[in-house]
Amino acid sequence: MTNSLDRALRERALRVVPGGMWGHMHAKDLPEGYPQFFARAEGARLWDVDGNEYLDFMCSWGPVILGHHHGEVDAAALAQLQKGDAMNGPAQAMVELAELMVELIPHADWAQFEKNGTDATTTAVTIARAGTGKRKILVAQGAYHGAVPWCSPSLVGVTSEDRAHILTYTYNDVDSLNAAVEAAGGDLAGIIASAFRHDYGQDQELPTVAFAQAARAAADAAGAALIVDDVRAGFRLDLGGSWERVGVRPDLSAWSKSIANGYALSAVTGNDRFRAATQSIFTTGSFWCGAVSMAAAVATLTILRRDNAIAHMEAMGTALREGLAALSASYAIPLRQTGPVQMPMVLFEDDADRRKGFAFCAAALKAGVYFHPQHNMFLSAAHTGADIARALEAAELGFRAVRALAPVAA
Repeated sequence: MTNSLDRALRERALRVVPGGMWGHMHAKDLPEGYPQFFARAEGARLWDVDGNEYLDFMCSWGPVILGHHHGEVDAAALAQLQKGDAMNGPAQAMVELAELMVELIPHADWAQFEKNGTDATTTAVTIARAGTGKRKILVAQGAYHGAVPWCSPSLVGVTSEDRAHILTYTYNDVDSLNAAVEAAGGDLAGIIASAFRHDYGQDQELPTVAFAQAARAAADAAGAALIVDDVRAGFRLDLGGSWERVGVRPDLSAWSKSIANGYALSAVTGNDRFRAATQSIFTTGSFWCGAVSMAAAVATLTILRRDNAIAHMEAMGTALREGLAALSASYAIPLRQTGPVQMPMVLFEDDADRRKGFAFCAAALKAGVYFHPQHNMFLSAAHTGADIARALEAAELGFRAVRALAPVAA
């Protein structure tokens, strides 16, 4: 595996980009050998700038749901590009996409569009405050809702005033949620919850019915908005919204990542209770009406429904999970596999320093399979049974690498 061009690009980037890269995609946080720069992608595969090929289990950190460079999606995007993208207002594709989302999502009476997941969650919180005339927002401890001051996981550059009206609760803990509601008093504007608990480097946790129902009841009792952050999971678990699986419908939902199979787009959907509030706030962006991404999203959602893609991703994810469990038992190296199978989190027991996870992923990468040691992974509709078999072959090399690790000194 070569990485000479990648190394050269990192050195060049350091001179013109602070730190050479920003945020969660910085390869310095991954095992040695992981590339920073990529050249192309197709289906379930991608190639770095040095020509190394990988079977991809990160799917661009979630946006790619049908497979990289999907023919039908790209054709829809190109057809729109040839007409126009960023114009003086939206194209017809905006109305078509909003109509499709309202058709697919049971809680949605309307939709509006933006570019990033942080745009969507922040807009949803703003709508909740505008619609209720209140200020307090309840957020699960450790949850990730974006990268602006009210929700950033880092406190660098964040003031206490930025978080003055944020209160926390523990995900799936009804008593903790109710205590936070009580602490908000009569000033509760909204409760925001992730589709499921997917905190970085931690076991994933699907919402319990009791927790989801308690959040709905608490929001109703307080006259607040229930917001589901479906940015990461949206359209991978249920086309109608991830909490359809627990029978609870939010007032507002935030969407992004897989909505347009890699084209930059996000959305907020909501019910008619918050229609007037949405009209009342000022929120905009120079590129938020970009028609190419909207055309791609119409194609993406249409294909997901037509091809029953969620069922396919579940089948592939189940095969991967079962295969990893069998290898874990064979090598007597315990794993923790949590969350939905199409968004697998794979962690090793007794691995607080991530030595095992790093050794496992580094060995798999050398075999051409791109896993992640600390973040949930993603399957796409492009993954096949043969891909899962290949991934398990690489995983076996990963287990051998873990078994070969020197014992930690006492």
